Amino acid sequence: MLATSLLHAAALLLTAPAQDTLSPAAHRVLADVRYLSADAREGRGIGTGGLADAGRYIADAFRRARLKPAADGSFFQPFTIAADAPAVMHTHLAGAETRNVVAVLPGRDPGLRSEVVVVGAHYDHLGLGGFGALDPDSTGRVHNGADDNASGSAALLEIARQLRSRRPARTILFIAFSGEELGDLGSSYFVKHPLVEPIDSVYAMVNLDMVGRLRNDRLLALGAASAKEFPGLLDSLNAAEGHFDLHASGDGWGPSDHASFFAAKRPVLHFFTDLHEDYHRSTDDWERIDAAGLARVATFAAGVAWTLANRPAPLTFVDAPPPLATTGGQGYGAYLGTIPDMSESPGGVRITGVRAGSPAEQAGLKGGDIITAIGAKTVANLYDMTDALRSHQAGDTVAIVLRRGDAEVHVTAVLGKRT
Repeated sequence: MLATSLLHAAALLLTAPAQDTLSPAAHRVLADVRYLSADAREGRGIGTGGLADAGRYIADAFRRARLKPAADGSFFQPFTIAADAPAVMHTHLAGAETRNVVAVLPGRDPGLRSEVVVVGAHYDHLGLGGFGALDPDSTGRVHNGADDNASGSAALLEIARQLRSRRPARTILFIAFSGEELGDLGSSYFVKHPLVEPIDSVYAMVNLDMVGRLRNDRLLALGAASAKEFPGLLDSLNAAEGHFDLHASGDGWGPSDHASFFAAKRPVLHFFTDLHEDYHRSTDDWERIDAAGLARVATFAAGVAWTLANRPAPLTFVDAPPPLATTGGQGYGAYLGTIPDMSESPGGVRITGVRAGSPAEQAGLKGGDIITAIGAKTVANLYDMTDALRSHQAGDTVAIVLRRGDAEVHVTAVLGKRT
């Protein structure tokens, strides 16, 4: 036992950031992540005291930043988890109460302040595992969600701190969403009850989801094709201030809160430092966060939000057809039962194994396979795989294409229902 404890302590020392070298911004975001992803927050699952504590922490940070409450003197926008939300059908959360946390930095320009730039991040996570968790037999263990999405919440708070003393032309709305892990429920609720009327007043939405694992300066800006002006704006800001290996691409659909705004035909950007082996696992802890990289992403996103809040011209929205089942509010889709390996992206989704008795096991999938297509959907990454499963229902028979060694293998699977 002592040897195991010493090995664990050594591993933490190897992964923990060298705090004495961190900038003030990096210290701030790391402190936020450590609070939000502490075991005491109970994995920030819906209905837990830990999620309520996290919401109060975020509201207090908005208050200290001297931002204004969004409505009726409160930073909170409460809502009820609907019984017919697809992901909720696999839980006991129907009727549970939760809340978004919303703060306002008022615009100064009489002609533009009625328009709103939304900066958002979800602050909920998986609680004690179970539905949505990707590590087998982890139910009952706290899933702290340091990167997903304490990192985005910390970036949201840092952006608020950086912009609080400035006076943007447009209004900036800072929103910490709840219910994202159940299918973007908080952002969907906000779009329907926007606290700014109408939703068309939203000029653009900037989403921060999983921004705490910057590697080789690689930063993804998804949704960059949702406004014609975004690619040039991002390139210009990155050349001047960001200095990232920036990959800007894609429409506004995707399994995170920006999709709710894109569905309402608003331009969106989603900053993301990509998937990793701890995604939706109980090992997503604060010691693995790159605090310096997280602070850099927050500062860059603050510059993007500031630029959007002050540019005089409108954005040119570019629509795109939704996937067969849109991501907003759809949960995790039909059940296949694979265990993904997210330590690399080899042109598909590599799996480390399959769950006993699952559709994947019955179809003959096994550890080491790389899934490249499900049904009509090409699978280049886990987001594609999630969208593919969301487009099907339990009982559907789907063709799956995979690479096994040097061979391309075709199998069929009868998808199951998540329980």
